[in-house]
Amino acid sequence: MSAKIAVLLTNLGTPDRLERASVKRFLKEFLSDPLVVRLPSIFWLPLLYGIILPLRSGKTLQAYSRVWSEAGSPLMAYSNKQRAALQQKLLEQAHVDLAMRYGNPSYESVLRLLRDAGIDKLVVLPLYPQYSVTTTATSYKHLINTLKNLDFTPALEFVGYYPDHPAYIEALAESIREHWQQGQRHLLMSFHGLPQANVDRGDPYQAQCEKTANLLAASLGLGESDWSIGYQSRFGKQAWIQPYTSDMLQRLVARGIKAVDVVCPGFSSDCLETLDEIEVEYRNEFIELGGEQFSYIHALNDRDAHIEMMRQLVEPHLT
Repeated sequence: MSAKIAVLLTNLGTPDRLERASVKRFLKEFLSDPLVVRLPSIFWLPLLYGIILPLRSGKTLQAYSRVWSEAGSPLMAYSNKQRAALQQKLLEQAHVDLAMRYGNPSYESVLRLLRDAGIDKLVVLPLYPQYSVTTTATSYKHLINTLKNLDFTPALEFVGYYPDHPAYIEALAESIREHWQQGQRHLLMSFHGLPQANVDRGDPYQAQCEKTANLLAASLGLGESDWSIGYQSRFGKQAWIQPYTSDMLQRLVARGIKAVDVVCPGFSSDCLETLDEIEVEYRNEFIELGGEQFSYIHALNDRDAHIEMMRQLVEPHLT
């Protein structure tokens, strides 16, 4: 490796294989993170090991089976394409690598290789457009701990979030306009949910989601009645930030809106939450409520405008 600078793309992660043991192992690592589930471990861990993992791993395996391909999970497949495409844009400016916060490729395995290759500057881009303690902060904390454990001390620059970056908003708008060439419908922007308690503690995630949504609506020239916002992927019985995507679908049908397009601007890659929860579960729910047309607009994935946005985010840090 000739470059002494490396760009590290990182995302949440995925099971390695389409089997229950692999899914259970991934869920265990994810749900054991105290920044993801902020409950006392003395209460949470017995519940996690005794009830949640035995029950949820089977259901999650079934969901993954509906979206798995020869390239593995969609998140891993698209993340690999993103890494390769960004490397093509940066050429000799930097080496581009990929690590997952949970599962593989792990931070430890990737950072060890970068250390051994003589990298002396590391630019880290977590592919979470909106900042949250549950995603961005835990990535940073895990990164610092892993670097310390490996005795690896490169110059470090961390790109924390980009909810209002012009290239990000335009890439989203471009993908929606392309979809609307076949006809424009009511646009529902669905973001991953977050417990309300997290926002009450000061997590800026919801405010950043709303910033993204308003900028995207303005870029598309939408009026107030032309679009909605919702939050999906709730877990557990506690209150999460609202409005819930499922409730918003009910409200739209009640307003007489029978055709919707759904986009997920908080997901940089298609994954279980978009390809199964949105495109299968919420589609069925909308039709059962009386809706007639439901279309999911895919995540930016490895679209060129998305990769160009990544280049714009990291390039100022490569000198």
